[in-house]
Amino acid sequence: VPGLMDRLLADLARVLPGESAALVTRTLAQTLAGASTRLLSLGVIGALWGASAGMLSVMDALNVAQRITDPRAWWTRRLVAVLLTLGLALFTLIALILVIFGERIGEMVAAAVGLGPAFTLAWTALQWPVVIACLLLGLLLVYHVAPAARRPLGWLAPGAVCAMVSWLAVFFGFRVYVSHVRSYDATYGSIGGVILLMLWFYLSSLTLLIGAEINALIEDASSEGGSAP
Repeated sequence: VPGLMDRLLADLARVLPGESAALVTRTLAQTLAGASTRLLSLGVIGALWGASAGMLSVMDALNVAQRITDPRAWWTRRLVAVLLTLGLALFTLIALILVIFGERIGEMVAAAVGLGPAFTLAWTALQWPVVIACLLLGLLLVYHVAPAARRPLGWLAPGAVCAMVSWLAVFFGFRVYVSHVRSYDATYGSIGGVILLMLWFYLSSLTLLIGAEINALIEDASSEGGSAP
């Protein structure tokens, strides 16, 4: 297990900025080495509560995009935010693991089971449809459950597809930038990695809201043209 963890962290260091990868590695090592089970559980609960607060802001933004007012009680909205945070985190985690570590995971599974290069090739070909499916399901879940007014999943597909394509473009754009451009280190120093991560989070949220606006515009256009021949 330690060897596997070292390999995964080495692959992560090739994708994230150097300072961010070092921060993740150091934090994970300290957590696994010194944190008690009780403190770790409290930390997970606190992180989930904080992330659900961010999801509440997303819910408010989606309600604004659809021009509706949320009549739900605060505890209902908080419960929905917690469940959405867990669901979206699960889909996103699976997608990120497959994008970052997919090839390595396929090689390790093929070596452990005794399969040849054909399995690795099939795994590489199948991981992308799974990534796309996970991202689409996560986005459709947010677009369907987060707003106060539910919309059919078919109406939400265009915005979800646009948000997914935009998010993948942002992800791979950052990957290329981190791999080939190092000037942010000289400009911002050790805080450059944190700035890049915050910018990535911001752009990821922006793609989510753009998809919601596209769905709202399609619905408005459909309502206005509903009586046309």
